[in-house]
Amino acid sequence: MRPLPSEELERLAHKRAGAKLGWYVHAALYLVVNLFVFAISHYGFGERSWPMLPLLGWGLGLGLHGISVFMLGAGGQFRERLLQQERDRLRRQRNGS
Repeated sequence: MRPLPSEELERLAHKRAGAKLGWYVHAALYLVVNLFVFAISHYGFGERSWPMLPLLGWGLGLGLHGISVFMLGAGGQFRERLLQQERDRLRRQRNGS
């Protein structure tokens, strides 16, 4: 893998830091809102099992957001490993034919 020029490295670092910060904000809001929902449920409004629906739905979204940021995002280790495997496969095909 070729080294990145410093401008490209800086751009990628800003992009990844922004994506991670976005996920951390998302996770913090998830916690605050769901604690509030559970407090409302516990202290009075109807059946107590309903807070599980937003918790699970939003939790799924938060999990997918985390996967896209930490695993599949630009510069992510999983994505980089897949890219390198694909490059190697293409080189082998080109050298073999």
